[in-house]
Amino acid sequence: MKFYFITFRSVTFAQRGEKVLNGGGFRCTLQRTPRWMEEQGCGYALRLWTKDVTPAVELLRENQVPLRKVYAQRGDGQLEELTV
Repeated sequence: MKFYFITFRSVTFAQRGEKVLNGGGFRCTLQRTPRWMEEQGCGYALRLWTKDVTPAVELLRENQVPLRKVYAQRGDGQLEELTV
């Protein structure tokens, strides 16, 4: 299982996303984004543990929760931006 970051432009959107994902059976936690992500304009993120992030992103979109970017942890521990 991998972890992913889904970033949001506001804490309100991140909180809505957390509620939707937890209600949909996904395990996630709300947190401030690492400083390098804040420079991208993303202040809050959900850290999500799952095998595949695509269903989580689809659930957020179905529930009209606007997200910014999605990152996956690579094997070397670095984060890589995904197109989902």
